[in-house]
Formats: sequence, structure tokens, C-alpha cells
Amino acid sequence: MNENKNKDTGSIFPIGDKASPEYFAGAAWVKTLVANDDTLTTIISNVVFEPGARNHWHTHPAGQILICTEGTGYYQEKGKPIQKLYVGDVVRIPPGVEHWHGASPTSRFTHIAINVNTEKGVVNWLKAVTDEEYNKK
Repeated sequence: MNENKNKDTGSIFPIGDKASPEYFAGAAWVKTLVANDDTLTTIISNVVFEPGARNHWHTHPAGQILICTEGTGYYQEKGKPIQKLYVGDVVRIPPGVEHWHGASPTSRFTHIAINVNTEKGVVNWLKAVTDEEYNKK
């Protein structure tokens, strides 16, 4: 059992499993809330990022919805400025848009990630977000 599985996050959901360093920089955890199936073709996950943690650049073939539930986060689409995210923000990411998301440097950040129409694919991972990209204001 992962020792961080039940780490207290103040969330209604358990923290989940440590996110793979192959796709994330810094400490992050993912708890699948709704597993993919052939009927709903949707994956819903709770994702917790420690301060400064973020995922790599990536795309979703059918798009993604993020619902921000704790802390302050960052979201960036390729070629656009970083957007700050706060509790209650909802981000609609169109299919195929290259982007990344994660915590701000000083705050833990949690969001619910909704991946829809998974029969089209779930995620295409790309390169890591550099410190220069992350720290660009």
C-alpha cells in the first residue's frame, strides 16, 4: 500500500497514488473517482499537486474539464500566458490543445479532471514544462 494513500489533504477524497515522474514534475497524487468503461467513456480523477508541482505538456483527443477545488494553481495553453486558477474555477480544454496545469509555487492545488469520450483516446504526453516556462509571468 502506498504510504501516502490516506494522507490528509482536507479533501473529501483520499489522496490516491503518487503521480508518475514520467509525466509530472514535483509531488502530485492521482485518485481515480470514476474508472473508464464502454458505457460512460469518461474518466474522473482527483489530482493533488504540492507547491511547484505540475504535469508535463500534453493534449487530450476529446478535450478535458478541470474543476478547481483547493489552493491556487496554474494553467497554460501553448503560446498563451499562464492563467492563475482558484477554488471554483472551471477550465474547458478543447480537443487537441497543448497545455499543462499544476500548483503555484506557494500553494498546494487540487482539481477534479474529467476526461470525456475516452473512445477517442485519453491523453498524449509531451515534453516536461521547464522551470523557465513555469516561472514566466
